[in-house]
Amino acid sequence: MAPIDSAETQGDPTGATTRADRMRRKASRTLVPVAVAGVAAATIGLVPALADSGDPDLPKITAQQLVEKIAASDTQRLSGTVKITTDLGIPSLGGLAGSLGQSAGASSGSAAPEDRLTELASGTHTLKVAADGPDKQRLTILGNSSEYTLIHDSDEVWAHESGSDEVFHAKTGARGHEESSRGAAAEGTPEQFADQALKAVGDTTSVTVDGTVRVAGRDAYQLLIEPKQSGSTIGSVRIAVDAENGVPLRFTLNPSSGGKAAVNVGFSKVDFGKPAASTFEFTPPEGAKVTEAEDAAGQDAAGKGSGALADLLPGGLAGLEGTDGAGGAGAAGGVKAVGEGWTTILRAEAPGGADLASAKGSSSLLDAFGDKATGKFGSGTVFSTRLVNALVTDQGKVYVGAVTRDALVRAANADH
Repeated sequence: MAPIDSAETQGDPTGATTRADRMRRKASRTLVPVAVAGVAAATIGLVPALADSGDPDLPKITAQQLVEKIAASDTQRLSGTVKITTDLGIPSLGGLAGSLGQSAGASSGSAAPEDRLTELASGTHTLKVAADGPDKQRLTILGNSSEYTLIHDSDEVWAHESGSDEVFHAKTGARGHEESSRGAAAEGTPEQFADQALKAVGDTTSVTVDGTVRVAGRDAYQLLIEPKQSGSTIGSVRIAVDAENGVPLRFTLNPSSGGKAAVNVGFSKVDFGKPAASTFEFTPPEGAKVTEAEDAAGQDAAGKGSGALADLLPGGLAGLEGTDGAGGAGAAGGVKAVGEGWTTILRAEAPGGADLASAKGSSSLLDAFGDKATGKFGSGTVFSTRLVNALVTDQGKVYVGAVTRDALVRAANADH
């Protein structure tokens, strides 16, 4: 990985590769996906930032040391309450978000994770979370009149929608599916967002320590991550890191356009003790409708929805499309990633392809929700949110990313 400048200086201590490898192995065994081993220890400046911006008064620490602290965290047990607020400047996604997260034509019932977890992509939600090692996680989304609970217990995944009394059940089976279901159960936690943000760290990123803060009654350092590139809709990411154990306690993403945070995920209460064994036990209520997932369908379902928001960060975009994370374009299902770092753009063919132009000729539906754009590529429509923008050309190509309208147009022109 290319070196990263801190606000102060750069450092290149010896033995960084070996230390990063050890961190990678350790991170893969931890409770939640804080696999930040991709951040080499040598890439962040060594001059300490003073923790003098208010309470708590903690010892000095460098950005490098703080990232190492996250990666080295071996916390495997916790329980608590998480509040997640997402303001992308779009209406509540609700069922629409769920449908977008499903495979074409597939549905496993309203209790299936892919039908529910994408609701976290808009509005404000309160979650109860618990974990006991890599094989036991529980997440409950608290609603006004019902609750949605997702439990991963060893080789089984259970999900229950209390309002409709529907139950979804899947066997995790292979190890790959076990990891997917574990990720789904951790959806919405600060750790998952921190993971993707730290994957984006490279020579396109500034990483510094920005004082201290109290989160859920615990002392924490604040890690500040900022794009060096122009053209990104992401202004900054702040991660509050537990000063004692290195667990991310809060994640805040601020758009470059200003205003309130686009994504804010943080613990309001957290306990790092061992949860009761009964926390991860589940028996379908009498009379509940139980949907059993077949092996293939279950493997797909348990992972859907996991990381839906976190995947919007550059590290997630690269992972989604199988790129090398260094600006190379990889393909997955006809989708390619172009650009690098915070200005990565996904390029794909729209459903219907070239037929989209004739469809637009008879309908103004697309124009009603977007703005016209023209360039060397021809013409198209830009759909904008506070964080993610998309350009759909009349020729049936789609460009999407956490980038400005101008960046999308430049990408489309370069394709022409």
